[in-house]
Order: sequence, then structure tokens, then C-alpha cells
Amino acid sequence: MTDTVTHAAGSSGPDDKKLAKDLTLFDVYAMSTGAMFSSGLFLLPGIAAASTGNSVFLAYFFAGFLIMPAMYCMAELSTAMPKAGGTYYFLDRAMGPLMGTIGGLGSWIAVVFKSAFALVGMGAYLGIYLDLPFEITAIILAIAFGAINIFGAKETTTLQRVLVVTLVVILVGFTLLGLKAALEKNGSLIVFNPEYGAFFKGGLVGFVSTIGLVFVSYAGLTKVASVAEEVQNPDRNIPLGMTLSLATATVLYTLGTVVLIKLLPGEALFGSLTPIADAARVFAGDWPFDIGVILIVVAAIAAFASTGNAGIMSASRYPYAMAKDRLVPERLAELGKFKTPTLSIMLTVAVMIGVIYIFDVASVAKLASAFQLLLFMLVCAAVMVMRESRIPTYKPGFKVPLYPWMPIAGIIIGFWLIIEMGTMAIAFTGMMVIGCIVWYNVYASRRVNRRGAIFHVHERLGRNAYEGLEHELMTIINDRTQAENLSYEAVIARSLVTDFRYGRYDFELLVDLMTIEGESRYGIDPTVTRKILASETPVFRPISDGVRLARYVDARVKEPELFIFRFGPSSRLDMNLEDSEGLHTLMVLLSPLKPAGLDMRIAGHLAEIVQGEGFEPRWLSARSEAELNDVLVRDDHFLHVAVETLPRLKAQIGKPIGDLIGLGDVVVALIERGGKTRIATADNVIQNGDIVALVGEPNDLVALRLASATEEGEV
Repeated sequence: MTDTVTHAAGSSGPDDKKLAKDLTLFDVYAMSTGAMFSSGLFLLPGIAAASTGNSVFLAYFFAGFLIMPAMYCMAELSTAMPKAGGTYYFLDRAMGPLMGTIGGLGSWIAVVFKSAFALVGMGAYLGIYLDLPFEITAIILAIAFGAINIFGAKETTTLQRVLVVTLVVILVGFTLLGLKAALEKNGSLIVFNPEYGAFFKGGLVGFVSTIGLVFVSYAGLTKVASVAEEVQNPDRNIPLGMTLSLATATVLYTLGTVVLIKLLPGEALFGSLTPIADAARVFAGDWPFDIGVILIVVAAIAAFASTGNAGIMSASRYPYAMAKDRLVPERLAELGKFKTPTLSIMLTVAVMIGVIYIFDVASVAKLASAFQLLLFMLVCAAVMVMRESRIPTYKPGFKVPLYPWMPIAGIIIGFWLIIEMGTMAIAFTGMMVIGCIVWYNVYASRRVNRRGAIFHVHERLGRNAYEGLEHELMTIINDRTQAENLSYEAVIARSLVTDFRYGRYDFELLVDLMTIEGESRYGIDPTVTRKILASETPVFRPISDGVRLARYVDARVKEPELFIFRFGPSSRLDMNLEDSEGLHTLMVLLSPLKPAGLDMRIAGHLAEIVQGEGFEPRWLSARSEAELNDVLVRDDHFLHVAVETLPRLKAQIGKPIGDLIGLGDVVVALIERGGKTRIATADNVIQNGDIVALVGEPNDLVALRLASATEEGEV
């Protein structure tokens, strides 16, 4: 006989200690884009053009391509482990807490210096209109942006959206009007101005060194990884947001420098620290009230402000994440009233103020860029470690293309650019690494007992792995798929159980049943289940002594579906399975590709149930659908009732399920009518005598029962 049984497994409620998931795709785009446009466009073009002449626009163009390996490696790690701390968290879990300390403290210091530099630059532009010292203005701005960050990620990114939209709109206008003016002035947009000397003014060496100089203009692109825990649907939004941001920056950088070359004399550009404003004067100098230049100043202020604001937001997540792992004082992991790491933000702002007051920020920020390149190299290496560790629970929602060549290219590019930056930059990077190592050995080493995924690579060479990482990654998968919790409960409610009490059966017969029932009940393409048979050796893994599960992921499957085959003592299964003594149940789970890891989440819940106390005797002794329901279903997430016994449903008999009201987040998963069970759809009409399976969170089910009881006058 074929019985349909329902079963739901619980999920934890919201964790008050977790950061709120407030960030959308546009927020990811705004943060990445805003972190890139500051000195890279409003300061560096003149310096870069002095080194390579007409080819400066190609230097920006190629630099945009060279950042891609690091960007895609960061995207893969961010979708596999969307946790606060970004680079720190990735390096810690891949290579261990020592490397995590280097990545975390180093990233924090580097971002603090670069963000302080951005605020000083903003103070310089504001100084055109305000009679205040640059440093005082920058300190006031740091405090203001810190306060906004404390109020919440959403509030921070609302400001970021405004700044980035303003910036991009003005820069697009500058580029289009500038290209039009260049065409009118020169009659052509061919990028060659004799005043700049040869196309490659400094030869190939000068061109390559210029690429290294402007490469850091794109470094802010990856800052979003540090707030990945707060991003909605990170599998899609992080890689897509970063890609759109890189495309925007590359186009505006490249075409913007074309405008500069076409409109400004060579000597005017080489010595300029405000090249965009100078170019705007050429085609907008006669506009009323000097509005063209004013708009460029507004864009520059927006650029520096967005870099400083995004910098405070991302930098504060490093000490927060490290504090959760006890690598720095644990108080820094405390969340404030607005679910933001208030103490970490305050510490970041305080250090930033000290940097602005004490150091020559511009010089130190440039040196910190070399450390950022080292981190890019380590992130690329971390992807290779995680892949080669072959941890089953490492399930990135986005994978680096052309693996392993893309990460290898990222390591080579980073090494080459660090060498190009000179002795001082290398020395500064070395000192930062040594300082992080000293902190780890003096403070953190005795507080942690954790190893990275690199030990799983070592395991293949005969050493020990760290199993705690597998459990942590499984927890991350659970967090990433929280939006699918109800989907999970529903798929268990739809699970098809076939009970083989007598006779002999083989795997081909099981696949035949899955093909027939899968197409008729779930609309699954028959070629999907036939593909399982073609694999010849299905992989059934034990989740208890008597139960084995096989998982298959296919893009043609729209919703996860579960097939369960139970074998009685008088039946026999003809399959070549090792250690099959005592085997009584096979399960086959078909899942879609997205979200990544959902199949593992369902498998984990199934294992939790079948390994529960008393499962096996109850499961083997069950003889009816109701009894099977009692065994498989977690009562707190499932309600199996006759429609007439639940007044809120009884009052709506005759309505389609899609029109039912008053159920909240509770879902009608199954309808039993006339001895047959069917999957509930929106157009199924509730009738007298129906028995329904309701699935939902425990609190929602309790609320529904209490509401029905109140309407019946029982309470």
C-alpha cells in the first residue's frame, strides 16, 4: 500500500544576538560602489597620467579586470559563510585563528586608515565653503557617521543609497557631457593627445606600475563581505551586487579618464589634485553660478562621504566578529538597542579620530593598501583550502568560475602588485603581520581551541581534521535557509511513504514508483528520476542503523520532494548495499539547486527525527497512516485535524484554500477526503468531512487553536 504521511521538524526561533538581515541587493550595490569612488577618481588620475600618459584610461580598465579574481573569491566565501567579519571569518575558518587574527586586526586597521583618509578628503572639499581645518571637519564627520551606524544597518545604508545615487548620477552626467564636449573640440574620440607624449609614456614598466597605483581604487569593492550576515538572500545579492558595482566603477573610471585626456592639457592634468573639477570648468565654466563645478564638488563630497560611511560600517564588524570568537575582548560582540555592534562602532570611530589627529593619514592609507593586497591573496588561497578540504557542509551559493585558475591568478596578481608598491609598503605590511601575531600569542591563543579547514586537507595526508567546523558550517546553512523553513515543513508533510510488506524488490522498481508518483503528484519531469537509475550505484548514506538516505539535486526540480520506502520483515530488497543488515527504510530526497544547502538542511532534520529516542520500534510497528503520522511528525509543528473540529476552518467550508482567512502563517499542506490523501493547492475547496494537515511554527499553531476556541466560546 502507499501511504502519505506528514512530518515537520522544528527550527530555532530568532536569535536576539544576531544582526538584523536588512540589506537588499541595492544596499550591497550602494555599499560596494560607494566604497570605491573617492581618491581613485577625484585625486589619482593626474598622478597616474603623469606616469603613463594617454594610456591611463587603459590602466583603469585593466585594473578593473585584475580585481575580478579577488572579488569572485570573496563572493564565494561570502555566500558559503555569510557572517559578520568577512575576511577575518573566512581566513579564520579556512586557515585557523592565527591567520584569522592577522586578517581581522589587519583588515580593521587598514579600513580605519583608508576611511579616515576619505573623511579628511571630504573635509578638504568642504573647506572650500566652510572655514574649518580639515582635521576638525573630518573628526566631526567621523562622529556623525558613527552615530548613524549605531542606529542600524538600514539607516546607514539609507544614507549610503542617497550618497551613491547622487554620486553616480553626477558622474554619469559629467562623463556624457564631457565626451560630447571632447567630440566637439577634437572631432574624434580617439584617445591620443600629443601633449601627453607617447601612448605609453613611461613604457611598459610605467604602464604596469600605473595599473598597480590605480588598482587600490577598486579595493573597496569587497568591503561588503564584512556585513554579509546582514544581507538578504546572500547567494544572489552579494555576487550580483558586487558585479554590478564593478561594472559601474570600471565604466566611469575608464570613460572619465578619457574625458580628462581629451579636455585637459598634459601639464594641467599632471599637476592637478582636482582633475574632475578642472575638466568640468572646460565645458561648464560658463554655466550660471558656476553650477557645473559646484555639482562636481557635491559629487566629490558624496564620494568621500560614502567611502567613510561604508568604511565605519564594515570596519566595525571585524572586532564584533572576532569578539564572538574570543580573539578580542568579548564585550565588543554585544549588540545595542538597535541590533548593531555599538561598542565596536564606538571603538572604530575613536581609533579613526586618533588616526586623523596623530598621523599623516594620506601616507599611511597608501601603505595600508599593500596590506589589503596581501588579504586579497589570502582570500584567494582560502577558497582553494575550503574546496580542497572537501567538507560536505561547505556549500557556497556562488562558485568562483574557472577554478582553480581564477584563485591562482588572484594570488599572483596580489604578489606582483605588492612588489610594485615598493620597500616601504612591504615593510609596513610586515610590521602589521608581526603585530597581529604578537596579539594572538599574548592574548588570544589560550582562549580558543579551534582549527581551520586546512586541517581537513591535512586529514587526507593522514592528520587530524577539526570536526567542529563542519557543525558550524551546517549551522550557517540552516541560517541561510531560514526563509525556506516553512517550505521544509511542507515537503515533509507531502512526503510519499510506500510500505513494502511482502515480496522482493529492486532499485529499478523503486525508481519506477518515484517516476510515476513524482510526475502525477509533484509534476516532476520523469527524466529526473530516470537519471537516478542511470547512475547505477545510488549513494544511500546511513542516518540511523536501519534508515538510509540518498540526496539528488537537479535544476528541473522546483520544490524539494521526499520519497520513503519501508520494508517489512517478509519483504526483501535486492540491492548491492554494504552493511545492509537491519536495513528497513530507504529515503530519496530530490531538491532544486537553490537555495544551496537546502537538501542538507532537510537531511539534517530527518536524521534528528530517526535518531530520536523510540523512533525505530514505533516506526516498525506502525500499521496505519495515522500511526505513521504519529511517528514521523513533530507535534509542535504539525496539526492533523478534522475541519469540523477547528471552528475557524469550519466557518469557511466551501471556500478554496487560497481564500482562507485567519490562519496567519499556518499552511494547509494535505487534505484527506474519502480515504485518499492529496496535496493541498490554492484552488482546492474545503468540504465537510475533510481531514487537513496544518503545518507551521509552534506559536502560530497554538494561536490558531486558541483563536478557534475563543470563537467557539470555550475560552
